[in-house]
Formats: sequence, structure tokens, C-alpha cells
Amino acid sequence: VNADDPDVIEIWNIVFIQYNRDEKGLNLLPQKHIDTGMGLERLVSILQNQSSNYDIDVFTPIFEKLSEFSKVGSYEGKLGEEDAALKDTAYRAIADHIRTLSFAIADGAVPNNEGRGYVLRRILRRATRYGQQILKAEPGFFQQLVPTVVETFGEAYPELVENQATITEVIAEEEAAFSSMLDRGIKFFTELEEEMKAEGKTEVSGEKAFYLYDTLGFPIDLTELMAEEAGMTVDNRGFAGEMEAQKRRSREARAAAKAGGSPRLELVAEQTAALAEKKVWPTDDSFKYKWDVELPATVMSLFGPDGFYEDDQTVEAGDFVGIVLDKSSFYAEAGGQEADTGTLRFVDAAGEAIGGFEVRDVQAYGGFLLHTGVVEKGSLKVGDLVNCRVDYERRRQVAPNHSMTHVLNAALREVLGDNVDQRGSLCNDEKLRFDFSHKKAMTVDELRKTEDYCQKVVKDSLPVTAQTMALAEAQAIEGVRAVFGEVYPDPVRVVQVGDDCSIEFCGGTHVSNTAEAEAIVLVEETAVAKGIRRITAVTRDSAKHALAEGSKFEEIVADLESLSAETEGLDKKAGAIRKDIDAAFMSATVKAELRSRIEGVQKKANEAKKAAIAKRVNVVLKDVKADVEAALSENIRALVLNVDIGADSKASQQVINAVKKIAPDMAFMGLSEEEPGSGGKLMAFALVPESLVESGLKADEWVKASLEVCDGRGGGRPGNAQGQAPSCPDINAVLEAAKLFAETKVNAEVS
Repeated sequence: VNADDPDVIEIWNIVFIQYNRDEKGLNLLPQKHIDTGMGLERLVSILQNQSSNYDIDVFTPIFEKLSEFSKVGSYEGKLGEEDAALKDTAYRAIADHIRTLSFAIADGAVPNNEGRGYVLRRILRRATRYGQQILKAEPGFFQQLVPTVVETFGEAYPELVENQATITEVIAEEEAAFSSMLDRGIKFFTELEEEMKAEGKTEVSGEKAFYLYDTLGFPIDLTELMAEEAGMTVDNRGFAGEMEAQKRRSREARAAAKAGGSPRLELVAEQTAALAEKKVWPTDDSFKYKWDVELPATVMSLFGPDGFYEDDQTVEAGDFVGIVLDKSSFYAEAGGQEADTGTLRFVDAAGEAIGGFEVRDVQAYGGFLLHTGVVEKGSLKVGDLVNCRVDYERRRQVAPNHSMTHVLNAALREVLGDNVDQRGSLCNDEKLRFDFSHKKAMTVDELRKTEDYCQKVVKDSLPVTAQTMALAEAQAIEGVRAVFGEVYPDPVRVVQVGDDCSIEFCGGTHVSNTAEAEAIVLVEETAVAKGIRRITAVTRDSAKHALAEGSKFEEIVADLESLSAETEGLDKKAGAIRKDIDAAFMSATVKAELRSRIEGVQKKANEAKKAAIAKRVNVVLKDVKADVEAALSENIRALVLNVDIGADSKASQQVINAVKKIAPDMAFMGLSEEEPGSGGKLMAFALVPESLVESGLKADEWVKASLEVCDGRGGGRPGNAQGQAPSCPDINAVLEAAKLFAETKVNAEVS
């Protein structure tokens, strides 16, 4: 535009969005738009008489703060060849990226691996790399720029001030995570660069670029940037091929599960435009909110893996196809709710059934509903009549999950505060899953209050109503909730639970009363991404099963708690019940509480066990002293004893100290079963004086040779060693092996 003349600057442009480019060339879009905009920084640079956007007053404070961390000097405004070391390029990129990230995170976006979140992650990693590699800044520098951004822009954008702690926290965690990989990535690329230059190559292969992306977390644009700095290029086509192969494997796996192994069918802009050109109108799906109806419809188009079928072509039994109808009672996947399934019954002019089609999935593309599945019987062509038969029993499992998602949203705001925003959801016939903004894991008390709130709503039998109204009117409703970043139609459907429980924009299918959910249980609360939590819940029969399972284990744990602390094997019994609880399907709150109670039992059992061992050790020490003194009187040079101290390593040290005090020139080995006579874990420990080490008896070899009898292992030094065997059915065999080994080394009697 400006022919590289810095005094000629484009500050305003208009873009006419008219075509979609694909491998066949340019195709007209079904809807055309105009995009126009003016660059704020460019306008300010003119007003402040600066030749560069980066010389205006909003960037100067960031550059000054960044110079505190740079070990290669301050910003000088150099460009191109003058900036050969890329120092000033790094300054500009970092300043721009910290500003972008601060505003985006303040608006509720977070770095992750999808969509806009991945854009944020990419620019954060790009800035981190520039700072650490080019400016030689220490890891953690990037997050320290946030206060400067807030101070510079906070007056005009108060959301930066309100969310400063969150912005810093998110950036700090992301920066720390990438910094741990950055050195590895730079090292890999540096070695790759040296290798390529030695071979006379200048293009980084798609395979290597994908390794940097997939394994080391380097976005492709970061690899391209590093390659450009090194005078090389990247095989973008090869990288795209590697990426597409991975995505294809993932898509095919998901689609195969849904389509029974068949390929995924989807309509892109070119195909929806082709339908419009053929005067096929978008599907009338207003019947999706009706229940227990069999809706007559006409086949408007057939679509397969190779594209659209001609109007006179038929599909036969066994064919996997997509069907576009003039109207449909099926709900297409949207708003987190999975699509309806069911059948299309082929009928003749008299309404008699002549075939059938299994509907496995329904997706909406530009208003056209594509019913995908398999022809089960008969044949079908464009213009034929069908009856839509939704699997309403399945929908009756989905609907309460969707309605209770709204209730859960309300419950979380009640318990955690109004800062909670929905970040995604999934509703199907098995469960509901709800993602929401929250900085940390919910406590057991918070989970309990949330679950109690939801269960009370079910018990109170609140009505669930829906009405369609103008978007502006709906947005004016007090307390209405909408998903962040979602674009809603006008008019919009508003779903309300009770008088004041919940009111949200939603196009899904719902129950008419919360009592239809029958019960609700929150079965899991976990992290999805930084600042994003996920709750999984179930309703109806699954919830009743989870409640019953929780009650069953509450009785089991109560019985366990009633046992005496001295009960033999109490800790093992508690451990086994803990494993069963971990694997059980029940309320996350109940599970956490039961785990805590189990830990209490285990603590009680361990304390009793330690007390018993302490008493036992005192008795054992007396016996050991007596045995050592007796052996000493008989000039025994090495002694092996079965000492009853369990698997207590501290007690074994007491035994060693006692032997060392009485007979400093005697070699000693102690063997102790964790549970006498159980055939379980066996501990061995040995002490050998320097004089016998010189004779060839080494403690580490002695322990190892003795435990080999029961596949145990040991280690240590020649003067002292220890080891254990996970199981030992015959301790006497170990005793004999220990004595025999010592006799061969000290050439004297061993007791």
C-alpha cells in the first residue's frame, strides 16, 4: 500500500467478503458482508507525529519496564537490517502481546488448546521465547509486565484493574509451563539448524516442525519465526499434512464411534450454497420441541461421501448417507446438547411403510439439517416421502440433563458468586457436563451446597417454561444468563426454571417440570484448563443408582469405624474399602467424605499398630540382647535372628544399635515379617564390622544373597545394608541361606 514509504500510512480500509477459496478456485458465499475499520494506534501515531505505532505513548511505559529485565539493552526503535540481533523486534512483539493477553483474559478468555484460547497460548509462547532467547530475560519476566499494562490502560478500561490478579495468575502459570519446555525446544532447533546447514538444507521438514509443535509445545508460527531468523524456511505443506493426519485420526475415531464406523458427512459453505441454488430451502425444524409425534416430511437432497446424489439416483439398504428434509422433528446437535436419534420411515403415497433409515446423528449447516445414518430397508431418492420418528424415550433421558444444567448454573452462582460464567456444556442421555469459570477446585462444602441446591429444585417440582421473543427484549430481562461469546438468533428462545431459579437463552429440549429429573447427583468436579472447572452430573435412574451406592458405602464405612483400633488387619481392610469407594459410582461429595472417614480409620489403626510395635520392640530388644550376649560367650562371629518388629525401619535401627553396643565385632542380620506367619512382606537388615568386611563378608552382598530365596532385593554398603521381599512363604529358608552365606565368608560357626 505504501511502497515501503513510512510517511504513507493506511489508517482505514474496507474489505468486501464475497468469496470462499478452495482447491477449485473462488466460489461465491451464500451470504456476503462488508468489514470496515480504522486502526487506533495508526491514528494516534499521526496525532503524536510519530513514524511508528510503537513510538506512541501507550507503548513507552511497557518498553521501559521490559528494559529492567533485558540483558541486551533498552529499546532503540531499530528496524530491518539495523535490528540484526532482533532486540527491538523482541521489544515490540512482547509489548504488543502482553497488552493483547491482558485485555483478552480480562474479558474472560484463557489460553488453551482450542480456538481463541490457542491464539492466546501461541502469542504468549512467542513473547516468552523472544524475552528469554533474544533479550536474555529470566523466566517469569512476562507476568511482571501486567501491572504496567494495567496502570497505562486501567483508567479507560476498568476491567483490567478489576481482573489484574487473575490476569497475572493465568499468565504466570502459562509462562511457567512453557518455560520448562522452551529450553528443550531451543536446544532441539539449534541442533537441527546446525545439522541442516552441515547438509546444505534450508527447509525445516513438516515432520520436524510437527514434532516441535506436538511434543515441545512450539506453535508453527513460532517455528517459522525461528527458521526465518536462521535464514531458513518451514515446509508448511508438510506440517499441515502431519497436522491434518492427526486431526483426521481423531475425527475418524469420534465419527466412527457415532456413525458405527462410517465416514463423517458434513456440509461446507459451497454445498449449502449449492442447495440454495437448487431452490432447496433450509429445514423447518420448529417441530423439534414437540413430543411423541410422527412428522411427515419430504426428501429434498441426499448427500454421501462423494457428494450430492442426483435427483434420480437412489440409495439402497446398507448405504451410509445424509438426508436433507423439508421439515424435521429431530433436534440437531447445538448448545452442548447431543442430537436426537431415531428412524425415518419410508412411506408410499398411501402412507404405507416401504422401508426405513436409522438416524444416528443430526447436524445443522446453514439452516439445513443433515440426518446421517444407514438405510436399513428399501430404497430412497429425492422427492420421496418419509415419516420422522424421533427416539423420544432417549430424548426423555436427555431433556432432564439439559434442564438441570441450567439449575446447576444457578446453583454455582448461588454458592460461588456471580463471577461464575458458563464456559461450555454437554448434555446427552447418560450425563450432563458443565464447564465454568472458577480459579480453584471446589471444596467439599461448596460441592455439597451446590448438590443440595439442585436436589431441592428437583424436590420442589418447579415448572420449566419456554418462550420466543425479540433478542433486545430478552436481553432486557432481569437476571437472564447467556453463554460468553455465543451468538444468539433474533428472535431468541428463553427458558425459565421456576419464578426466580434460572432464566437463560437456550434452543434445547427440556422437561416441563424439574420433578421429571427425579434426582440429581454431582459425580465429579475437575479442572479443564487454567481458571476453568468441570462438573459432571447424572439424573433419573443413574442418579438413583449413585445415591444407593453412596448409602451402601456409608453403612460399610460406619461398620468399619465401629471396629476396635486393635482389630487385626484393620488398616488393610480400610485400604480395600477405599479402593472400592474410589471405583464406585456415587456423589463426589459423599465419596470425598467417605475417603476422609477411611483415612481416619487408617490413622487410628496405624497409631494402634505403632503403639503395639513399640511395646513389642522393647520385648524384642531384651531378647536380642540376651541372644547376642549368649552368642558372644560362645565366640560366635556372625548371628542371624528372626526379630518380631514388623516392617518398622526405625525399630530395625534400634536393634542394630543394641547389637553394635554389646558386640561391636560381631556381624548381625535381622529378619522380620510384616505380619508373622502371613507369608507376606519380609524385611532384612545387616551390620558387619570392618574386620569381617576385610575377611570377605559384606553386608550388601549378604542381604542380597539371603533375599534371593524369595525373590527379594537389597542394597547398601559393605558395613550395613537392608532389603526386602514383597512376599516370603518360608522365612526359615531365608534364615538358612543367611547363615550359610556368612559361614562361607567368615569360616566360622554362625548362629
